[in-house]
Amino acid sequence: MKKYILITALMLVFILYFSLFAQEPYKLPPKEIVDIVTAPPIPRTSISPTGELMVLAEYEAMPSIAYMAQPLLRIAGIRITPKNNSRQQTTFYTSLTIKNLKDGSTIRTALPEGTKCGFPRWSFDGKWLAFTRYLETGVELWVVEAKSGKAKSLTPHEINAALSSGFRWMPDNRHLLVNMVLENRGNPPKPPAVPIGPTVQETSGKSSKVWTYQDLLTSPYDEDLFDYYATSQIVEIDVISGNIRKIGSPGIYSNTSHSPNGNFILVNKIKRPYSYSVPYSRFTHTVEIWDRNGKMVHLLADMPLADEVPLRGVSTGPRPIGWRSMEPATLVWAEALDEGDPEKEVPHRDKIMTLSAPFKDEPKEITRIQHRYSGISWMQTKGMAFITESDWKRRWRTTYLINVDNPNISPKKVFDLSSQDRYNNPGSPISKVTEAGERILVLDNDWIYLSGRGASPEGDRPFLDRMNIETMEKQRLFHSGKTSYETFVDFVGDSKSQIIISNESKSEPPNYYLVNLRTNERRSLTDFKDPAPQLTGIKKQLIKYRRNDGVELSGTLYLPPDYEEGERLPLVIWAYPREYSDPKIAGQVSGSPYRFTFFRGTSQLFFVTQGYALLDGAQMPVVGDPKTMNETFIDQIVSSAKAAIDKLNSTGIIDPKRVGVGGHSYGAFMTANLLAHCDLFAAGVARSGAYNRTLTPFGFQSERRTLWEAPDLYFKISPFMHADKINEPILLIHGEADNNSGTFPIQSKRLYHAVKGHGATARLVMLPYESHGYSARESVLHVLAEMFEWLDKYVKNKN
Repeated sequence: MKKYILITALMLVFILYFSLFAQEPYKLPPKEIVDIVTAPPIPRTSISPTGELMVLAEYEAMPSIAYMAQPLLRIAGIRITPKNNSRQQTTFYTSLTIKNLKDGSTIRTALPEGTKCGFPRWSFDGKWLAFTRYLETGVELWVVEAKSGKAKSLTPHEINAALSSGFRWMPDNRHLLVNMVLENRGNPPKPPAVPIGPTVQETSGKSSKVWTYQDLLTSPYDEDLFDYYATSQIVEIDVISGNIRKIGSPGIYSNTSHSPNGNFILVNKIKRPYSYSVPYSRFTHTVEIWDRNGKMVHLLADMPLADEVPLRGVSTGPRPIGWRSMEPATLVWAEALDEGDPEKEVPHRDKIMTLSAPFKDEPKEITRIQHRYSGISWMQTKGMAFITESDWKRRWRTTYLINVDNPNISPKKVFDLSSQDRYNNPGSPISKVTEAGERILVLDNDWIYLSGRGASPEGDRPFLDRMNIETMEKQRLFHSGKTSYETFVDFVGDSKSQIIISNESKSEPPNYYLVNLRTNERRSLTDFKDPAPQLTGIKKQLIKYRRNDGVELSGTLYLPPDYEEGERLPLVIWAYPREYSDPKIAGQVSGSPYRFTFFRGTSQLFFVTQGYALLDGAQMPVVGDPKTMNETFIDQIVSSAKAAIDKLNSTGIIDPKRVGVGGHSYGAFMTANLLAHCDLFAAGVARSGAYNRTLTPFGFQSERRTLWEAPDLYFKISPFMHADKINEPILLIHGEADNNSGTFPIQSKRLYHAVKGHGATARLVMLPYESHGYSARESVLHVLAEMFEWLDKYVKNKN
């Protein structure tokens, strides 16, 4: 009898012990939250290159956890769904409607019941749409004739979408270049029943400071899987006749693009040996130029494994390679003059090179630039282009007007400012796509067009300007209203007097309008309704305050619809630290108080529905010399947090004893540090963060020094190293399949155990099959329920 009692007691202890660590059923937040989260989202849209048509794509906002639990390969830095040989997809489009923007008529495309497809892509002439359709056994390619709305399948379910979307339009707008699964390729490799030996890596004399990438190759078996799923046959498909023509031989092609005249194909072809240290984008590969039949006419580059690229540097050799617009077949690229190392002192960092068909001559140098090449934008005028360079150390960006065909014309500086300066940002030049697929800047005589956010101390007011590239004169054509948020979307056809804008306000969701710039008349193009009308009454305002070192700060304050003046509410501060060199720029206001508020996914905005005040996007700038600013990281985020709380306390809106803090990724890192180094908060929520910086030894964010160069800093700002000081309750949430560099799931696990080891209060929630962000319906609802319960217990209802 005693033995039976003892065994029973031990079993109860055993059951109790494991029940503390067993999986729990998924939770649900309050029903009104479930209704909002699961409501159909507003369709996504895309306007045709001619500006005459718009496609509206309805979609499923969240997959099920059953879908997320399907077999998945995590190899070479990507995630492949083996059943259909594609990248893992978490958003599927279910219906397509084409709207004529001139007369307002619509055509709903007839698709098979239960269709799950990718977002459609316009042909360059706007006459066709192409998209992939995902099936249980593969991926099909479909097209829609825009005029009639009729859809048809072009291929069996054999599209290879492992490394790309699987297709792209050709310049003639009749053919598509498509990656297909190999015919009769057989079954996938089987894992070895018995290891043939250990997995070995060796290094000697190579300096390979790489980020902490995840989902990498780990074994010869992984290499075989990558070969099997990534190898494709390139084909050309006629969208009218459906004829399929093979081009070249099978290979692992990471990218393909046609010359504007359609006679050549630029191909990136991956080859062995592979690497267990970097993703496939850095594997050894060749850059080849083929004719339209797949015969190689020129080997442009044979690129080695890019595992020795300096931190925040670039690869040596050609990069990025692209076709020059308004030329039949001319390539342009940059090459580093500093061995790709941003720390080397050189007069010029990059040179810009070019090579034209028939690709028999040596490449020619166009120009040299002082800082790192950031891109080139071509104009319709022969040889004219904007070339942009960036100085990473200063966070500076400069754009020049150049004539690549006439070196005797000196480059003209057009834009020159901090890449972080929102107030003085002139906007981005408007471009268009020609019928051959060339992207060029919109140019009227000497006038270009600029679209910008229009940041100001009162918030963003987007604009459309035109600027004379000879005189630098500017004229404002459109400016968002003061109590709404209006953005330029596109011109209507070739006309510059009619534009399409998106208009939204605090109470109205974004909708599209046709605006006549001469008469200011506008016509509604869409009528999307508020997906959560029950939350329309939520109060929203821009809050400004100042840190004790004089840095100006701001954030958006949300209050419940039934808030009454004088009532002191519990507060949640949600933030993400950002780094700045200039304190004046750090304090610039970001965002607009007049934008419509969408309640989606695991958004912190849902706290407002539970009776909290929320300070969202609370600025947490880390200001200083880029090399040393993190020495004061903790002091600066604590000072910013205190300034926010003091400001809201002075208004009588919040109870300073009931304040919670939260953040995602680097915001989670901030949250844990705040709980460790100050007593301003009652509790915190940290999602998908990195808390031990020794696990990211070659830098993080903009930190240039390695762990071995600055060991004291890495220790100082790692919350894990100060877990004994985290004496406020912390909720840690992490996806078990997080693939973001640095935020390994073990980061949250180890912090939880460290906090637990010091007797503090913590809860660790590991979400099955979820990555850095959370996708599945069940996961999203569970995260909201966890956050509500945690802060209700330790903040709202704090004794």
